[in-house]
Amino acid sequence: MARGDRGAFDELYRRTAPWLAVRLRRRCADEQIVAEVMQETFLAVWRAAGAFAGGAVGGTAVGWLWTIAARRLVDAFRRRAHHAEPPVAAAELAVVPAAEDEVLAGTVGGDVGDALRRLAPELRQVLQATVLDGLSVRETAVLLRLPEGTVKTRARRARIAMREALA
Repeated sequence: MARGDRGAFDELYRRTAPWLAVRLRRRCADEQIVAEVMQETFLAVWRAAGAFAGGAVGGTAVGWLWTIAARRLVDAFRRRAHHAEPPVAAAELAVVPAAEDEVLAGTVGGDVGDALRRLAPELRQVLQATVLDGLSVRETAVLLRLPEGTVKTRARRARIAMREALA
């Protein structure tokens, strides 16, 4: 793909687009934003394929792809928040759980789900990325824009809190 091989790009897209769309939908229920982020992500991957050096530093192409997509999703949220005017009736709307919390509730139930929901948000984010999404510490650090040591510390604190909650 780094040499402009369209077939290689098509194969990467075929293998990763469904997975990427599911991961993005876990974090955003707006299909228009997901579609925009998908398009921007694969365009960025096509343009920057020659710059991928993940294999040399222990990263993976899928981790690189997810990092690009996550950053594009954050950018899309910022653009929408910057340009959108809140509706007049927004203050009257009931507070609804975040999409991630709903997915988490549907995925993990019972005592484990309750314990996860009681975790501090920063601990839950790290656990979700490392355990539920299967990201490495490095990939989680990039996604959450945290130092790797902070990710490890939060993961440890989250595991301890989960053990105590489930004891």
